[in-house]
Amino acid sequence: MKYVIVGCGRVGSQLAKLLAGERHDVVVVDENPAAFKRLGARFPGRVEVGTGIDYDVLKRAGAADADGFIAVTDGDNRNVMAALIAQRMFHIKKIVARIYDPPRGQMYRELGIETVCPTTMGAKVIRDRLLNMPFESTPTFDYGNISTLSLIVPKSLAGTAVGELEEDGRVKVSALRRLGTVTIPTRDLILETNDEIRAIVAPEALERFSARFSEAPRAPVESIL
Repeated sequence: MKYVIVGCGRVGSQLAKLLAGERHDVVVVDENPAAFKRLGARFPGRVEVGTGIDYDVLKRAGAADADGFIAVTDGDNRNVMAALIAQRMFHIKKIVARIYDPPRGQMYRELGIETVCPTTMGAKVIRDRLLNMPFESTPTFDYGNISTLSLIVPKSLAGTAVGELEEDGRVKVSALRRLGTVTIPTRDLILETNDEIRAIVAPEALERFSARFSEAPRAPVESIL
C-alpha cells in the first residue's frame, strides 16, 4: 500500500516509520527540510519538501496513486485543506486528518474526511484515570458516544459466556486475547480469569457494563487492536 503523510512532526514521523516498517510505500511531505531528521538515516521511504496544500507538491509526492492520505501538521486548517485536495483532486479513498478543535469534527466528517482528535482522546483517558475507572476507553464514532474498552477479566467473571456480557445494540465483545493469541470470540466462548477483551459499548450501557469489571486491573489502551 502507498501512503502520503503531510507533516513530519512527532506523530507524522512515528507513523511514517511504523508504516514503512510494515513494508508499505511511504512518502512524507513537510515544508521544513530539517523535520525529516526525525525519520532517521535508515528510513526506507521518500520525502518531499513543500506544503501539503500545494497541488504540485502532492503530485510529486505520488498522491495520484496513493491508497491513503494522512494530514498531521500543527494546524487544523492546513490539515483539512490538504485532506480536501487529496479527496477532490486526487480521489484518494482513505483520508485521515488530525484536528485539535473537537467541534469541527462533525462538519469535516460530513465532507467525507475522517478525523482524529487528540484533544478528545487525551481528555477521556485523563478522565478515566481521575475517576479510577476499571478500564481505558478510546473515543470512536460521534466523539466518544460509542466507547471502545480494553478490560481484564476478573475472577468474578471467570466462567461467564461472552454472550452474557453482550446486549443487543448496546454492548459487543469484538476481540479477546488469551495466552498471547487474539481471536474474535463467539457468544458461547467461556471467559477465563486474566483474559483481555475489547468491547464496544454504547453510552447508556457504559456504567452498567463497567460495574461488572470493578475488580479488573486497567488494560493498556489499544492493547488488542
